Amino acid sequence: MPPKRLSAAEYATGIRAGSRTVLGRAITLVESTLPTDHALAQEVLQAVLPHTGRSLRVGITGVPGVGKSTFIEALGRYLVETKGLKLAVLAVDPSSQRGGGSILGDKTRMPWLSAQPAAFIRPSPAGSSLGGVARATREALLLCEAAGHDVIIVETVGVGQSETTVHGMVDFFLLLMLAGAGDELQGVKRGIMEMADALCITKADHGNEQAARRARLDYQSALHLFPAAPSGQVVPVLLTSAVDGMGIGAVWEVIETYAAATRTSGYFERRRQQQQLQWLHQSIAQALESRFYADAAVRERLPAVQAAVAAGQLTPFAAAEELLGL
Repeated sequence: MPPKRLSAAEYATGIRAGSRTVLGRAITLVESTLPTDHALAQEVLQAVLPHTGRSLRVGITGVPGVGKSTFIEALGRYLVETKGLKLAVLAVDPSSQRGGGSILGDKTRMPWLSAQPAAFIRPSPAGSSLGGVARATREALLLCEAAGHDVIIVETVGVGQSETTVHGMVDFFLLLMLAGAGDELQGVKRGIMEMADALCITKADHGNEQAARRARLDYQSALHLFPAAPSGQVVPVLLTSAVDGMGIGAVWEVIETYAAATRTSGYFERRRQQQQLQWLHQSIAQALESRFYADAAVRERLPAVQAAVAAGQLTPFAAAEELLGL
């Protein structure tokens, strides 16, 4: 038997009571593409909205192989065990561009956190979202806040397509780097580095200590060439080892110090307000696109217009103008 369909009030009550089951079902609801689910999801979000905004939102990114999940497991353990905080991790997995499938393996890579009542891990497929950030990640973040999580970590796919997306939904953006990884992605690194609130050299252990220290000096020198951060804060470069916990506490101290300083200066609240407006504009664009493709006249005319564009008989701009004029 499928579980009983909950009302918006029942979802809100369960989320506020800290029910992991209801929270998981609510996130599944906001991830759904069914119109009926979308309407209910918006009711749920509106009901819990007064209880959101109190969590510290941390984005963590880095190229594949840098050890994001292992680092988050170590940081999460420190937050839960040492700091006594309640943690949520929204881990977005890559989706296949051919079949749409996703491994969703973050729970297996975070075994300790997965077993903790104070930690909630939600892997979700990135789908076709630019930069690997799932369509409903923002809504899931709000639901986790309403459930009383003190810290919410958003782990991105980290392939350098558009880290701007996750940067636009968090308070602190942490970039994980590898020492001695070469300069193949240097162009990508620069763009991401300019958005980072801190850099962290991972795997600074087991004979890699010297290379990590050298990389730290290199990145510190490079950061001096960048424009000043909008927050007014200095961007530190840290060394960590998730295996033995070295530097993990220092990372959290940097995050806490940054949050306190930006709250005092007013930047923290201004950034949150800017993000809210950004979400509004993106939501409008998504809604308009959805309504456009759902229009009966567009659906009827679209195949012929696409064929004409593919055959070189019609420019994409002219085709768009025609469809928009229907």
